[in-house]
Amino acid sequence: MVAKIDADACTGCGTCVDECPAAAISLNDDDIAVVDEDECLDCGACVDACPNGAITLE
Repeated sequence: MVAKIDADACTGCGTCVDECPAAAISLNDDDIAVVDEDECLDCGACVDACPNGAITLE
């Protein structure tokens, strides 16, 4: 599994970036979260942290 971002639901708040223990999430130029799938630990910390429910583990 890997974290997937719903770009329509992401507000670019950066909470997931701060919570990711692997530093696998960044914000792109449009302030939408992007996951580096090779670095993602599938831990779910970002899922729990996202206030908008924009992240799922798939």
